[in-house]
Amino acid sequence: MVFNSFEFLLFFPIVCFIYYLLGKNRYRNPFLLVASYYFYMNWQPIYAVLILTSTVLTYVCGLLVEKHAGARKRQQAFLVAGLVLNFGILFTFKYFNFVNESLFCLMSYCGLRWPVPNLDVLLPVGISFYTFQAVGYSIDVYRGTIRAERNFFTYALFVSFFPQLVAGPIERAKNLLPQFHEEHAFDEDNVREGFKLMVWGYFMKLCVADVLSPYVDAVYNNVPEHNGTSMLLATLFFTIQIYCDFAGYSSIAIGAARVMGYRLMDNFRQPYFALDIKEFWKRWHISLSTWFMDYLYIPLGGNRVPYPRLLLNLAITFLVSGIWHGANWTFLLWGGVHAMYQVGSNMFRKFVYAPKYDVWWSRVLGTFSCFVAVAFAWIFFRANDISDAFTIIVKIFCDRGPLFVDMAIFVYGMVGIALLIIKDVRERFGIGLRYMHSKYVAVRYAAVVGLISYILLFGALTSGNFIYFQF
Repeated sequence: MVFNSFEFLLFFPIVCFIYYLLGKNRYRNPFLLVASYYFYMNWQPIYAVLILTSTVLTYVCGLLVEKHAGARKRQQAFLVAGLVLNFGILFTFKYFNFVNESLFCLMSYCGLRWPVPNLDVLLPVGISFYTFQAVGYSIDVYRGTIRAERNFFTYALFVSFFPQLVAGPIERAKNLLPQFHEEHAFDEDNVREGFKLMVWGYFMKLCVADVLSPYVDAVYNNVPEHNGTSMLLATLFFTIQIYCDFAGYSSIAIGAARVMGYRLMDNFRQPYFALDIKEFWKRWHISLSTWFMDYLYIPLGGNRVPYPRLLLNLAITFLVSGIWHGANWTFLLWGGVHAMYQVGSNMFRKFVYAPKYDVWWSRVLGTFSCFVAVAFAWIFFRANDISDAFTIIVKIFCDRGPLFVDMAIFVYGMVGIALLIIKDVRERFGIGLRYMHSKYVAVRYAAVVGLISYILLFGALTSGNFIYFQF
């Protein structure tokens, strides 16, 4: 079941109605758990076994780690066992075939035989997200940041909570778990604000991301047939598409949870208005970037190590982030490009000049440079393979020609992008113009009704899954 489906538009109001009708957490939590598993099982029922397995493993791991709080080696043994088992499941379903095919190619190149067959399995939706969330809980218990959750069903709800189950935000246990122990009375402000977030998320997905998607697919899936001008426009469109697709999902997820009284962490904060690449990663997919910061970069030593090791830690973190996104060399290369950005930026700041962005032109230059760098990296993310990625880059710089364009996509896309820019500029720079949050009731309702009308009239209502479902 996806957010942009008739099934969800029926499912969600029913869930909210029953949720508030039940009144008490002892009834609500089991109901939400059943609803969340029903939501997930709409894709492939058998894969509910995987999320249940991950839940049981990390639940038991948390209890055992806390039980042996005075015996560090035992704690470490239980934690490592939990991590190995969970990441083992993730590797089997997401990375085994990729590694196996890579080894096959390597052996063939060397004139050797590699007889291991691929696994005939589908990638379970959201496996990277719920695995990271569950593993983060285990590590937090080990660190003593939180207490182990005793109620299995409450913990299972934390892992499978349907608004953020398949594409985040990747929640921290210290934020979300306590909320399942609180009684959430019906609150008009929560319902109203949550609904607005959902409407804006649907606008980003249906009126921007899915309007631009056909053009991007047409160009990127037929690289030999298009010149560099079309490639450049498709790359710019994809830069906007992936933002609106993923941030749109996050907005719907955060809004849906808010309607029921739960507060999820922000996942995007106007990332394309970042002043540099370091700030970009503080604004893009915040739940994942902070996860890697807390559970990978800092355990590697963070910035408390000699400078060469610090640079290595940065590089490792972004390479792992790249391969997290998918079992393809293009994602690893995308992560490598961002690793080079981070290492280069850090060295430039240390040895050459640390930009202050204290005048308007420096802020404009920094924002533009960061946007161009991020857009360039997206080429590797979107390309079907590495060969296509480099062909696209060469064509952009060396093969200009007439622009292939669908005027309907272009016009509708540009209108949606303009509305997106207006909102992001207002929020990024604190401009006082408000529409859906105006102090005037008439303005608020007109803005919401107008946005819904625009979605119904011009949105791609028959669109497919969100991009990040494949990760």
